[in-house]
Amino acid sequence: MTLAQRYDGIIGWFSENMASADTELHFDNPYQLLVAVILSAQCTDKRVNLTTPALFERFPTPHDMAQASAEQIFPYIRSISYPNNKAKNLAAMARMLCDEFGGEVPSDIEQMMRLPGVGRKTANVIGAVVWGKEVMPVDTHVFRVAARIGLVRGAKTPRQTELQLERHIPSHLLPVAHHWLILHGRYVCTARSPKCDKCGIREWCASQGKLASTAQNRKVATARRTKIDTTKPESNTVKPTANRRSTR
Repeated sequence: MTLAQRYDGIIGWFSENMASADTELHFDNPYQLLVAVILSAQCTDKRVNLTTPALFERFPTPHDMAQASAEQIFPYIRSISYPNNKAKNLAAMARMLCDEFGGEVPSDIEQMMRLPGVGRKTANVIGAVVWGKEVMPVDTHVFRVAARIGLVRGAKTPRQTELQLERHIPSHLLPVAHHWLILHGRYVCTARSPKCDKCGIREWCASQGKLASTAQNRKVATARRTKIDTTKPESNTVKPTANRRSTR
């Protein structure tokens, strides 16, 4: 199978079965999405969605957050991974957003990347979701899945993965394509136990058969260990108590 055939097959399946894929983060405006994406680094969207309602109630606008210190933000995000650093980034981000951009999230990717806590992936997510920019955000799911299913070859960094995907995926599909790979990696092509039997793109997957075999071997090994543990006879032997000679 050629690389072009693999892309055609995978894009065709996703276009038919996940045409309206979107972010799972909850937000009402670009500011809220920016905050949510910053918080989502090395944290689940589910946890972020549980955290942001109280945070946005306390800091409904960038101007409200800009007036807060990291110490004041921290209690609202303490359940998020790396809350200390993220609280500092949110406070600094809000201040720059107000001082240099009038409290509005810039639509330009490079300008967005100037904000504290905002890297290329975060800026691309905001650009793709809010403004439909033809960019490919690469998070851990996209980086892993793209390599596993054979969409990229030899990519060592997220940036290299991003460039290869942008080269082969039609530009108008990029805003939704990164959601395809994220959701596929989150629910089907999981890191440790991929659900290959339920995978709609397995026909074009470069790891077809390999992952299923690995997962099956892991299940067999686990079953064997469990069998050994449950069939091990229990010892009913009672150790005799040593007779102690009276000193009286």
